[in-house]
Amino acid sequence: MKKQCSDARGFTLIEIMVVVVILGILASIVVPKLLDRPDQARITKAQLDIKGLEESLGMFKLDNGFYPTTEQGLNALASIPSTGRIPAKYPEGGYLKKVPLDPWEGNYLYLSPGPHSKDYDIISYGADRESGGEGVDADINSWEF
Repeated sequence: MKKQCSDARGFTLIEIMVVVVILGILASIVVPKLLDRPDQARITKAQLDIKGLEESLGMFKLDNGFYPTTEQGLNALASIPSTGRIPAKYPEGGYLKKVPLDPWEGNYLYLSPGPHSKDYDIISYGADRESGGEGVDADINSWEF
């Protein structure tokens, strides 16, 4: 004959419900913070891309004595321009293999001379790909960092 243990305890329905509610509250706090990270990473990538483009533009000017025009654009860093002032000391292979797209798959806007800088301005329009905006839709401008 088996003896039953009367000391066996399990979780009550209320205890389980309290744990589920606590997990729900934690998830509502943590998940939005995790979801915000990709947008923050895209903004940082755009800033780093712009810094890299500025380095390449600096080398272009060092070699040739001028920056590419707005018409020549950033493509002048990847292949020798065929319009406007043609650089005399353009290296084989250019200054970049290819001009990067911004993290939202848009083109960086290049203006030379720029309205905010006497040399040039580089702009990413952000997630909405339109001028202006806030948060992830905000423009990322070379003259702001």
